[in-house]
Amino acid sequence: MARQKNNWSVEVSEEAGVRRLHFGSEWIQGAMRVARPWSLELDYTREMMAPLLMRAESWPRTVLIIGMGAGSVLKFLYRHRTQAHLTVVEINPEVVPVAHAAFRVPQDPQRITMHLADGAQFVNEASQQDNDSADCRYDLIMVDGYDAQARAGALDTEAFYQQARQCLAPEGVLVANLFGRAKGFAGSVARMQTAFDEQALVFPSCDSGNAVALAKADSSAWPSAQELRDAAVILREQTGLNLLPTISRLEKIARQEFSRQ
Repeated sequence: MARQKNNWSVEVSEEAGVRRLHFGSEWIQGAMRVARPWSLELDYTREMMAPLLMRAESWPRTVLIIGMGAGSVLKFLYRHRTQAHLTVVEINPEVVPVAHAAFRVPQDPQRITMHLADGAQFVNEASQQDNDSADCRYDLIMVDGYDAQARAGALDTEAFYQQARQCLAPEGVLVANLFGRAKGFAGSVARMQTAFDEQALVFPSCDSGNAVALAKADSSAWPSAQELRDAAVILREQTGLNLLPTISRLEKIARQEFSRQ
């Protein structure tokens, strides 16, 4: 089942210059270093920008963000991909004003469309629209929706991933935050692989246990490690975000997999 609205409280804590968002538990739902409000503080939010390494600088034009949290990925894309229109779906109405007030999330109706809705239901309805509709075709879909007990619910089902794929543009990419240490992690990966015809790639877990997964709408080959590295150098120069360590970790996992074959 999809999560029910208003079943957890929204709290903010701050320590050592880092402001954190909580949903009534010790789980961190988002973070911002107060001195660098536009930077990505948490490792997994940085790795959720990996799709930017796969496409041209003019990409993405349209982004769907499910789960606003502290607005970290929203702010990064707002600042560094000025051509992008950002659609945000957040289930808890208490999150939005907190994100604006405590985490400096911009309010710009020209570039940001906000929906207070269930993310799974939103994607389900969008997937049933005309495939040529601009409202149903996103270059990038970012999924990071969890409740106070760190459960994704309907956002981690094969049906959801299939519907999300229908909402992607022909060269679109989905990126999702998963829990690499959870018992159901392998099932999450399997569901995504099935929905995307094996066109999914899972990063090694971060120290926090979060694991970022990518899935492509098309069947084209994944970029080579060198192509990703070249793109990461450019992204670092343009934005300050360094994804080179992520690529190194991917290569290490690939070598381990190859050695076992």
